[in-house]
Amino acid sequence: MAKTSELGFAPEHDQPVRYMERTRSYYLGLGYDNPYVWAHYLAVPFTPLKKPLNQSVLGLITTAVPYDAEKGPQGQGAPYNAAAKFYQPYKSAINQKLDLRIAHVGIDRKNANMEEVNCWFPLAPARRVVEMGRLRMVSPNFYGLPTNRSQTHTLEIDAPIILEMLRADNVDVAILIPNCPVCHQSQSLLARYLEEAGISTVVMGAAKDIVEYCGVPRFLFSDFPLGNAAARPNDTASQDYNFELALKLLESAPAPRTTVQSPLKWSTDAEWKLDYANLERLSKAEIARLSEEAEKARVTARELRMNSLGS
Repeated sequence: MAKTSELGFAPEHDQPVRYMERTRSYYLGLGYDNPYVWAHYLAVPFTPLKKPLNQSVLGLITTAVPYDAEKGPQGQGAPYNAAAKFYQPYKSAINQKLDLRIAHVGIDRKNANMEEVNCWFPLAPARRVVEMGRLRMVSPNFYGLPTNRSQTHTLEIDAPIILEMLRADNVDVAILIPNCPVCHQSQSLLARYLEEAGISTVVMGAAKDIVEYCGVPRFLFSDFPLGNAAARPNDTASQDYNFELALKLLESAPAPRTTVQSPLKWSTDAEWKLDYANLERLSKAEIARLSEEAEKARVTARELRMNSLGS
């Protein structure tokens, strides 16, 4: 057994990022009132596997969206992202040309890889395990869940639609991959809903506090930047390793609230954990700019609410 001195000491910040706390401080610092209340449950549903994975159909559920060139730029600060949108659940043929992107404002744009799709959508490793006979098949479609701050909307509108899609494709088990903080909550709520409906699930996520606070049946935690919860970029071995961990979790979880942490490290330096939504790392000018943008967003949201009430 290695001695403590041989293992070395980690810096205080080298622990899972407290995203709820970080997000609360960030928005309070920008002048927002009434911090967001995150979903929290004590009881957690749990559906054991009904048949072996080599006889099961897997559904992949994402909060990323297919890129649409007709909508123009869709990155951070793009007009498309700034406009009000009503994002509906969708399913898309899994064999079509895949250009699935993470355009969320709330991902770690400084540290996450924005190009390697397998970092947030593990289709390639899923196909490889099918070839190995480990899994019967991946469903003919993949499924998109909206990132919705309204927990009621997710549970009463979006989740039933996704469940109907999964049942139409005879999906037995589902892997859910979130990106931003609210994505982690939405996918956690959906996992709970699907388990109650008899579909076994596992969440592959990077926001440990949000997922565990909500309460899910099975959670594979990777201590990676938001947006890259599935694997390290351009690293096939990490894709396959984490995906196999997710499959084993489906098979072996003894009870709800089972969390497994991937042993994979994002980097040898944990400094990236200090960047996300950390006002202490921003200049006064940058904070002023963000506060101005926040005020514009509040005005826009207020106008949308008033217009909807008047219509």
